[in-house]
Amino acid sequence: MKGILLAGGSGTRLYPLTCAASKQLLPVHGRPMVYYPLCLLLEADVREILVISTPSDVSRYRELLGDGRRFGGRLSYAVQPSPDGVAQALLIAKDFLGGEPVALALGDNLFLGGRVPPLLREAVQRAVRSEEATVFACSVRDPERFGVVELDESGRAISLVEKPKTPRSDLCVTGLYVYGSDAAREAGALRPSARGELEISELNRRYLEAGRLTVTVLPEDTLWMDTGTPESLYEASALVRALEKRTKKLIASPEEIAWRKGWITDRELRAFAEELASCAYGKALLGLLDGRGSLEMHKEREVEYR
Repeated sequence: MKGILLAGGSGTRLYPLTCAASKQLLPVHGRPMVYYPLCLLLEADVREILVISTPSDVSRYRELLGDGRRFGGRLSYAVQPSPDGVAQALLIAKDFLGGEPVALALGDNLFLGGRVPPLLREAVQRAVRSEEATVFACSVRDPERFGVVELDESGRAISLVEKPKTPRSDLCVTGLYVYGSDAAREAGALRPSARGELEISELNRRYLEAGRLTVTVLPEDTLWMDTGTPESLYEASALVRALEKRTKKLIASPEEIAWRKGWITDRELRAFAEELASCAYGKALLGLLDGRGSLEMHKEREVEYR
């Protein structure tokens, strides 16, 4: 199983913040936004990942994330010349995928809740076993702003409509998708929509019509956010800060995940953490190794780490 992290787009809803910076590099409580979907993939044991961004921004992601070795991953990079749809990422990644199943995550979507990685692993297993696609749905107050999926009494999808004027359910499709080994071929059969894009909703509809789409409804205690506006960006930062204070756990740390899973050694983690020893994030990682189990993530008080 391979992963795609799509960090493209122009981020116009966040102007002027994104006039000189990629949206997915903006901070969400002390970490770049892109760390959150990256960590979700890593938690689900998806370690070979292609990062796709714009021609002007891809070098910035390479500088931030490198080749992925510091957190036990293997990262590659590719360019999306223009924002021509989420499904285009599968065509760009065709050679990278090499006919393997794929988990595709949007770089501006945050999933907060410990039960999402296991659900993603289950979807990966289905894709490997039966070439079945999976989308992850969440109940929202304003479904007309998203792709909306309707389920029957047994939980199977019966319709999928992009931004309907009259939604038939309150379940929107989030920015996390899993496809089988035929993903690039299926994406290649799409035609541009009226707005000139290869729509991911059309790809999902192809799987639905073929009887190969599973909809996983996220648990109620899962928080999903599309951080595409100044308001949602602020809310996400405040939420992560509150969760860290309440749970006493550092959120969205790829190095911590890799260390906990045994992908990197104590020595490797320490070498990276010491480079950041003057900041709270570096101190948090050093605290893991030194057995102190705590870090100063907030000015008000010290927050214990595991």
